[in-house]
Amino acid sequence: MSSPSKRREMDVMKLMMSDYTVETINDGLNDFNVEFHGPKESLYDGGVWKIHVELPDAYPYKSPSIGFVNKIYHPNVDELSGSVCLDVINQSWSPMFDLLNVFEVFLPQLLLYPNPSDPLNGDAASLMMKDRKQYDQKVKEYCERYAKKENITNSIAEVDSGNEDISDEESGGFSDDDVAGHADP
Repeated sequence: MSSPSKRREMDVMKLMMSDYTVETINDGLNDFNVEFHGPKESLYDGGVWKIHVELPDAYPYKSPSIGFVNKIYHPNVDELSGSVCLDVINQSWSPMFDLLNVFEVFLPQLLLYPNPSDPLNGDAASLMMKDRKQYDQKVKEYCERYAKKENITNSIAEVDSGNEDISDEESGGFSDDDVAGHADP
């Protein structure tokens, strides 16, 4: 590859041609959402999340910014912002990795093997360490409430509309608190 922009283009196209639904924002390749399904045979199986991805100008030499748009209960995901605490993205990123690695390896591994000793969600980490059965139940409740196909459709419509006057009834019954924020820059 001769330039970061060509690599970015190639990686986004590979993601679009794979099994992932990719929705570009403002018709660019630097800012987009990806539909992500929870790993099979995990607590998150059956859940569907909208993942917001921002690619820096220096991508692939600098890591992408990744964040959950709809809520997820996990020790390494900030419940309010949706930002992800994942070493391979935050500290040990390499240009050898691409976006398919993020969605096929890194995020599934994060959901399969939470690390409560390095939390962004202290409540989830604490509950996981103290009462695993109750933690598992809460994960499943969040999946049922926030991680359905209709949730990700509603969350994008609310973000795109920017209309603060939508009633709960018009927005599918979700309050602003039901949709997590965007990825950290």
